[in-house]
Amino acid sequence: MEWEYVCRYCHAELGRIDANQASESQLGLDQLTPEERKDIITHNVSGKTQVRVVCETCQQTLENNPELLLAAYLFH
Repeated sequence: MEWEYVCRYCHAELGRIDANQASESQLGLDQLTPEERKDIITHNVSGKTQVRVVCETCQQTLENNPELLLAAYLFH
């Protein structure tokens, strides 16, 4: 299995980690509540496990324009 990190807003791929190299505990994913896990960790149609995070560009955009959080979509 592979952990694929993607931005939840712009969907940019930020990195991949082979599950043999790091466990959920090492990645800190075991600290998530069930609700957070449901929101952050997803499985796509090809069977990859995605961890949805926020990239630096989107984070800066949201900090400068917090009203964008109210939009149905942000950047695409």
